[in-house]
Amino acid sequence: MSGPRRRPSWRRLSLWGLLGGLVLALLATLVWLAARYEASQAQSNVERDGADALSDIRSALTRNVQDLQALQAGHPSSEAWQQQADQLLRVNREWVRIEWRGPRLEILAAAETPYRPPVFARLGRANAQAEVQQACATGRRLSSHAYARSHFVPQLDGLGLELMELCVPQVSAGQLTGYLVATYSLGELLAARIGPQLGRSQEVSFTEADGTRLAMHGLARRGSRVFTALQLLDLPGSTMVLRMDSWRSQPDLFPNVLTALVTVMSIALVTVMFMLGHDTRRRLQVEEDLADALAFRKAMEDSLVTGLRARDLQGRTTYVNPAFCEMVGFSAEALLGQSEPPYWPPELREEYSRRQTVRLAAGTTPPRAGFESVFMRQDGTRFPVLIIEAPLINALGLQTGWMSAVLDISEQRRVEELSRASQERLQATARLATVGEMASLLSHELNQPLAAIASYATGSLNLLQHEPAAADDLRLALSRIAEQADRAGRVIKSVHDFVRRRVQARELVAPPALLEAIMPLVNLQARKLGVRVESRVAPGLPPVLCDRTMVEQVLLNLARNAMQAMDEASAAQPSLLLQVRATAAAEGGQRWLEFSVTDVGPGIADEVKAQLFTPFFTTKAEGMGLGLSLCRTVVEQHGGALAFESNLPRGTIFRFTLPAAPGNPT
Repeated sequence: MSGPRRRPSWRRLSLWGLLGGLVLALLATLVWLAARYEASQAQSNVERDGADALSDIRSALTRNVQDLQALQAGHPSSEAWQQQADQLLRVNREWVRIEWRGPRLEILAAAETPYRPPVFARLGRANAQAEVQQACATGRRLSSHAYARSHFVPQLDGLGLELMELCVPQVSAGQLTGYLVATYSLGELLAARIGPQLGRSQEVSFTEADGTRLAMHGLARRGSRVFTALQLLDLPGSTMVLRMDSWRSQPDLFPNVLTALVTVMSIALVTVMFMLGHDTRRRLQVEEDLADALAFRKAMEDSLVTGLRARDLQGRTTYVNPAFCEMVGFSAEALLGQSEPPYWPPELREEYSRRQTVRLAAGTTPPRAGFESVFMRQDGTRFPVLIIEAPLINALGLQTGWMSAVLDISEQRRVEELSRASQERLQATARLATVGEMASLLSHELNQPLAAIASYATGSLNLLQHEPAAADDLRLALSRIAEQADRAGRVIKSVHDFVRRRVQARELVAPPALLEAIMPLVNLQARKLGVRVESRVAPGLPPVLCDRTMVEQVLLNLARNAMQAMDEASAAQPSLLLQVRATAAAEGGQRWLEFSVTDVGPGIADEVKAQLFTPFFTTKAEGMGLGLSLCRTVVEQHGGALAFESNLPRGTIFRFTLPAAPGNPT
């Protein structure tokens, strides 16, 4: 390190500061004056371009009036007039319509521009009648052509046009014989009469006196500075402002060579002044910063728990940090300069050497995710490591070697083995839970068909005991027993498939058949509880594509719940309504049928509604809480939805939807 640095005196610093301030003030003044000069030149150019554009538009409007007056020699019914009007519309793109009107402004003939659809197709010509009357009244008063104020007309494509009416009175022998009306598109007027060069570099628009834009042409490059020129377009009967805007993205600070030369000399002078004063101090500061950076890097590398290793292009180790030495158990002196380090296991040394040779020869970059390897500690124990390598690049951008970050992943491997064992135990527990769920569902769903079998069997015994001759009734009861036994088997199969989450076997079923299948069981419980049961099926309903057994189970569960609710509440006149109807077709043409179960029970309390479909939630003393949860799952598996609402003035309505079969009218 050098001795203490000499500091300039306070007076010298003041003089240097004063001189520097004067030079900077001179430079700032020159730049400001140059910018003002450039701004004035830019504003003059915009105003000149605006005046030229206004002159072009005035000339074009005058020529258009002369062309329109030439049509007065014809007659609106003559084919020649129509051809002349069409020719004018093809030549003058700014016109969208030419009309021949009578003395009372009635339309005698009209021609539309061939370059766009009719502009009055949406709102009709009467929408602009007020503007036409204004222009023609002004023209009649002035005995010359006149214009109306512009007006906006919406178009069929969702956009619109700003239009202006031109009216030329026709006078023959001192008598008014009619009018010629031409409709201008202000946007097309700008596009057709403004030079293409202006349209590419500037933005030209018609505005009202208050600045409201009526039409615009061109798209300038946006920037931080804008130059605007306003020109008044005073027409007979109408007045508009032609506005021209020009943007500059970056202002030119050096508009001439002299200003640039003075600026460069001033910058050079200031640079030399401060360079001499700060060169020595900067060099010392850089040396101190470098020493601090080296000390900081050394402290950071020594504090890391990740092993760091650097190798040159020949594979020799050039650097290791303390964490790496502690990981492998060798000192830094024993590792530096080694191309085949001692932490390579002897049985893998040949493979590692070959792999290192291939990598150094090919010059390929290893994956950023790293690769796994096996190292050997000084005591001979092997351990897995994760190596992440990156090329070492010097200040010239050349690769000088490789830097590796080495992580000991022994503990990670042990945790992964423990996690794998835990996952296997969780899967075994999940399988046991599934078996328990299936057992609960089977016990819940088999209660209904088994209860029906018991009821029919008891009825059969009573018939045999009291009415031996009632063979038909006995035969019917025995057939019902067989049906319910078959139903119990189908319930077991359906619930088994449901637990396994397999796709159910679905078929086309007529809605009346679904209700008829459950009516015996519903009527059996209804007679016991004194409930009046009614079913309504709309005529002409298509079949539904569903798992018949599970849908019947849904209907039966909802009906039984409704009757039990009315019985517990001691309803005065308990009644149950089962109804099927068609709903409106959804998007994509899919049709749905709505099934509803309506009761006149006590309804559902607010605190129960939020948990009504929660598994194992029940308000019954002996209920399992699986019925409604199963019903909603079955309906949603069919693509439908299950919901409920209050049945005013008393009761509850449960509704669910099923998809109708395609190809059948509802």
